[in-house]
Amino acid sequence: VQEQIFVPFFSTKKTGSGIGLSLCKQIMLLHKAHISVQSKEGEGTAFLLVF
Repeated sequence: VQEQIFVPFFSTKKTGSGIGLSLCKQIMLLHKAHISVQSKEGEGTAFLLVF
């Protein structure tokens, strides 16, 4: 799942549209920035935004 979260329209939720993280990544790329994710089950998820 983690490899797919930035894919447009990918969602694990029944009511999710799957455009949020994809849009964030595109905006970051347009500004020559980078977004990445690290996640550990039972511990949490962290997003790193580098400008």
